[in-house]
Amino acid sequence: MINKKSLGQHWLKDRDILASIADCADIKADDTVLEIGPGLGTLTSELLRRAKKVVAVEFDAELARKLPAQFPGKDLEVITSDILSFDLSVLPKNYIVVANVPYYITSKIVQLLMTAASKPKTAVLLVQKEVAQRLAARPGDMSILGISAQLFAEVSLGDVVPAVFFTPPPKVDSQVVILKTRQTPFLTDVDEKDFFRVVKAGFSAKRKKIRSSLSGGLNIDKAEVEILLQKAGISPDARAEELDLYQWVNLTRIVEP
Repeated sequence: MINKKSLGQHWLKDRDILASIADCADIKADDTVLEIGPGLGTLTSELLRRAKKVVAVEFDAELARKLPAQFPGKDLEVITSDILSFDLSVLPKNYIVVANVPYYITSKIVQLLMTAASKPKTAVLLVQKEVAQRLAARPGDMSILGISAQLFAEVSLGDVVPAVFFTPPPKVDSQVVILKTRQTPFLTDVDEKDFFRVVKAGFSAKRKKIRSSLSGGLNIDKAEVEILLQKAGISPDARAEELDLYQWVNLTRIVEP
């Protein structure tokens, strides 16, 4: 965790909660775990009990310097770096990510992990509760963030961690979110850029019905949009947050033949 309160420093020290977070990752004895922002090493300790090796990427140079001495004899590699500039390809195949993620950088970290050429097998992240629920949302509450995560991973929720367990307490509760990377790509006959072009158009005017948002977002006449939606089996009166991944893929096939 970054050692600046303004950048999201909130320490979690409860051993039972830390153990529960580590358990969500289903770490085996021969696994390598990437920990993002190890901070004081409280979660690191739980990971080292389970994994063959932990690679800890810490932004704060002082925290990074102190960390190795806490775990003599353990296979812990501490790297002083911003995770967003870290080369994930140096990690072995099927590595696991476990992290207590600063709120302000959550979306960027999820994007980094899910779109990397070298993706983790599983990522277990403790994030702001609202963000966790957006990542794992179902049709009716979907967002671009949820679609982006679920395109690359099966997403589920773990325990809620109330703010009182952190030092200093954040203003909101946190929740564990588990992302298990899809072994086969969800998109097979649809280009990823085309897919997100359609999705972003659909969400471009969230309060409007899909007919209107797609018309504005794609610069297509509403009458033509209605025909495309009809072909895709989607009601023109639906809203973007109501559509599932399969519907977005089908719509992309029709809009971008």
